[in-house]
Amino acid sequence: MTPIEKLKSILSEQYVSEDGDEYRAELKESLTDQQIDELAKELPTEQIPVDIRELLKFASGFEFFGLEEVAFDGIGQFGFEEFFPHSVQLAEDGFGNFWILDVDKNGNWGNVFYVCHDPAVIVKHSENLTQFIEHVHDFGKNGNKSNLDIIHEKVVINIWNNDNGFIELENARQSNDETLKNFAISLSDNSVIADLRNKLNQSGFAWGKFGANIENARRHETELIWGIEKIEKKGFLSKLFARK
Repeated sequence: MTPIEKLKSILSEQYVSEDGDEYRAELKESLTDQQIDELAKELPTEQIPVDIRELLKFASGFEFFGLEEVAFDGIGQFGFEEFFPHSVQLAEDGFGNFWILDVDKNGNWGNVFYVCHDPAVIVKHSENLTQFIEHVHDFGKNGNKSNLDIIHEKVVINIWNNDNGFIELENARQSNDETLKNFAISLSDNSVIADLRNKLNQSGFAWGKFGANIENARRHETELIWGIEKIEKKGFLSKLFARK
């Protein structure tokens, strides 16, 4: 199913908020070909995929209770290029957490990720934009039992506290997986690796586990693999002697 087909399928649905108020998904204004061409300039190939162009000509997004709105035209708005060099900011929760769609260097619109700042965790949320729209619908119907709410409320905490999602560098350097091995070799010796290739939704890694300074974080050019430097915490004496 294409994104526009999935979006059209939820427009007739009626939802009920936590306060008992009924609501529906309300479409945002559509874009012209010229506006879409301007958006495309922000992407690596300066092209919008055919199915996304069709979607944008139908609606640039939709309003939905609990997310304020879902936007399909948030190209280049998110930042955080160390982890997502090209992305589409789809939604936010009003507390500094975002749902973004990853765009690869060939211009393909791929997985949707939930990027949380507290705790500082990145989670694979949906396989693609079509599934993300389905997950928003699921959230409207099932609330705290939905994929969206489970990730938002529970998965990020579990990853931060119990399974930070990292591979030790030396293990990666000895791997039979040539892609992983070569990427590991290219990193500094105090790095760890996160590998979300072929991982299920709700898989992720604690991007802020080693500090908020991500200047030296690296993303593989074509794969869902990241390298993050472990920031060495200096004690008082080390800081004292460093000043001399």
